[in-house]
Amino acid sequence: MSIRVVLADDQPLVRAALQMVITEAEGIEVVGEARDGAEAVALAEELRPDVVVMDIRMPGTDGIEATRQITERHDGTHVIVLTTFDDDDCVYGALRAGAAGYLVKDMALDDILAAVRVVAAGDGLISPAVTRRLIREFAGRPAGAGPKRELAGITDREREVLTLVGSGLSNSEIAEALFISVATAKTYVTRLLSKLGARDRVRLVIIAYETGLVSASG
Repeated sequence: MSIRVVLADDQPLVRAALQMVITEAEGIEVVGEARDGAEAVALAEELRPDVVVMDIRMPGTDGIEATRQITERHDGTHVIVLTTFDDDDCVYGALRAGAAGYLVKDMALDDILAAVRVVAAGDGLISPAVTRRLIREFAGRPAGAGPKRELAGITDREREVLTLVGSGLSNSEIAEALFISVATAKTYVTRLLSKLGARDRVRLVIIAYETGLVSASG
């Protein structure tokens, strides 16, 4: 089955370019277009797409608020923020609103298509530039007592896996690092998502930084 996508951007030329590229891609289709956040929320309710590609700065309801509403109401719909704005407020606002991906518009179109596939499969994706900003932002935060409170209930092995997820490792890389199978690594990640109430892998990365398991220095 095709990955069903809604495009939300107030610039018709941007929507047209994405529409053209997605139309030519195998296994992905555009099922709706929105000119602002309110339309995006309405289309997500009506069409229940797999992915919404969301701009941030739009008239009326902006992309961050639209992302929050969509992710709170529809577990099966994932949001990728695709924007020219990569300042801190936009990055953290979008991720904490529930975005499964954060990309900037200067990325190659093929990379954007790849991101749609990754996010539709239930994984999170953040562009390298945004990842570096995330690391810098959390680098100066002391570990403190937060980790014990927020990470209560996970095993030592799950803590190891969470640390590796926060360091940006894939399931296969985690398996190699811990000398376990890829299937076992995936099981650990799934358990962490459930135990920590995390929607996707991006949330796990944020938790790893916020609790001090991962820092800029590693």
